[in-house]
Amino acid sequence: MRTFRSPFHFPPLLLLFSFAIAAPVALEVELLQLTPDNFKSSIADGVWFVEHFSPYCHHCQGFAPTWTHLTEDVMNNPDPGIHLAQINCAVYGDLCEENKVKYFPQLNLYRNGEFVDTFEGVREYDALLEYMNKHAEPTSTLTPTPQAPPSATSPSTVELPTVTKSVEVLHVQTPRADVNPSGSVLELGPHNFQDVVDQGPVFVKYFAPWCGHCKKLAPTWKQLARHMQHKLNIAEVNCEVHAALCKTEDVPGFPMLVYYANGVKSEYSGGRKFDLLKAFTERAASTGLQNIRVEDLEENVRNHSVAYLLVYPASDSHILNEVTQASGVLLGSVPIYTSSSSELFTRFSISTPWALLALKDFDASGATAVYHKRLADKADISKWLIANRIPTTVELSQETFQLVMNAPHKPLVVIAPVNKGKKEKVAEKMKEIGKKWRVRKLNKGNRDVVFTWMDTDKWASWLKNMYGVKATEEPTVIVADHSRLQYFDRDQAGQTIKLTSLSVFATLDGINKGSIPSKSSENFAERISRYLNDKLRSLENFVINKPLYAVTLVAIVLVLFFLAMRRAMADDNFTDPRENRHGKSRRLD
Repeated sequence: MRTFRSPFHFPPLLLLFSFAIAAPVALEVELLQLTPDNFKSSIADGVWFVEHFSPYCHHCQGFAPTWTHLTEDVMNNPDPGIHLAQINCAVYGDLCEENKVKYFPQLNLYRNGEFVDTFEGVREYDALLEYMNKHAEPTSTLTPTPQAPPSATSPSTVELPTVTKSVEVLHVQTPRADVNPSGSVLELGPHNFQDVVDQGPVFVKYFAPWCGHCKKLAPTWKQLARHMQHKLNIAEVNCEVHAALCKTEDVPGFPMLVYYANGVKSEYSGGRKFDLLKAFTERAASTGLQNIRVEDLEENVRNHSVAYLLVYPASDSHILNEVTQASGVLLGSVPIYTSSSSELFTRFSISTPWALLALKDFDASGATAVYHKRLADKADISKWLIANRIPTTVELSQETFQLVMNAPHKPLVVIAPVNKGKKEKVAEKMKEIGKKWRVRKLNKGNRDVVFTWMDTDKWASWLKNMYGVKATEEPTVIVADHSRLQYFDRDQAGQTIKLTSLSVFATLDGINKGSIPSKSSENFAERISRYLNDKLRSLENFVINKPLYAVTLVAIVLVLFFLAMRRAMADDNFTDPRENRHGKSRRLD
């Protein structure tokens, strides 16, 4: 019910400006956030102007000062006749879908719980003020406060301050500037996925509701989101609901965990326990580059099986920025040290303006690989960092299997199966062989090689099924080419590979020269299945990438099939006239 209205009507929002000018100090504005729990109850009474936004949307970030200014004006008016609020669509995607949000920021107007209109004009202060003034419904109309006449010392006309410049320079703390503000899992879908990923970093779980492993991971994922509040966004995609999105992201199974940062997509292949996920996210969210003193280099490298060192001139900030962005693919797994010391240029014989060095196996005496190009290319640097992040020697375990066997640069993997009793001895021997291989010059230009050992007590069944390896007293060695599901268990002389540098090196040289035949890790049925699967995938890619050709080909096949069937039917219906030369004399009646 409306109260008494004065015969002198002043637009209520026109008065807001005078109140704002009268305020001596610009205060921090608290922006009202609506959630699925309070949205309907909040907008049930009065006029509500609601901004649907994403904290990762550039347009939303640019619009933030204007919205803050409007909110401040409403707060300073005792009876504005309108309420302003926001909905974070990155957090409450279902609510935004229910409100039919098609873009960000979208400004919806509601009256007494009912949708009225979506603002389609230019999102500028004056236009929005006029729009709000048109729809506002104050409970009473304020009489403007009379102004005192100007004093003798004041000018006859007062110049009002502009309404934009003074506000836009204010840095107001809002939820959109925060990361994972609520400590909850973000629900991603087609409406917000790209915005969230583009802004990054974000750790995403792809799942299906019927998946048993997904159900087991769900409480851990929520716990991780709570732990990473204000640090990192933790999100999930329901592939049962958003199947097309999951197909676009090449999700082969559930649950799949992917870390997005700096435009790079990296699949997480570590353990799924909370402590492991916590360690990974904290490491991934931290900065990757650390400036280091020359005297501290060896001590730091001794603590890491792999470390990178960027030596560059202090004046070249460009290469520092390029490496920083490219290092996102490492997910914080490998430290990158930086230095501008000329002493390091001399120690590592660097003649180029800058260089990126890989230091492996806790050894800072020499680089296993060096990257230096005149023009730094972020994508190329990322590729190099990934290819050199695996130690020369490492135990092949559940934690390291994916990192080594499914590495993007597809290394050859030397595997020594061993039981617990001999693990230490075999590990030391494998490290010795790996170190000798590292300093050899013959492997230059050939495929990368990783030297590993595996616990036969834990992996006996897998080793037998993949490589036909059985537990023996004498350590045997195989060389796996896992990307092709092939392996080698004989050297160039056709003898079993021994755990010696001579036997292993001869085998690797033979593999690189193509003189040793490989064996398949798959049985006949598995090979047939993979062959058919590859053909089906090729057909699918052909249809997707060349739909016009595919449609044309199908049309041609159908036409040929129709013509063939028509001819076959015509042949069946054809009767030789000679068969009827006796006319009715052939009839029995």
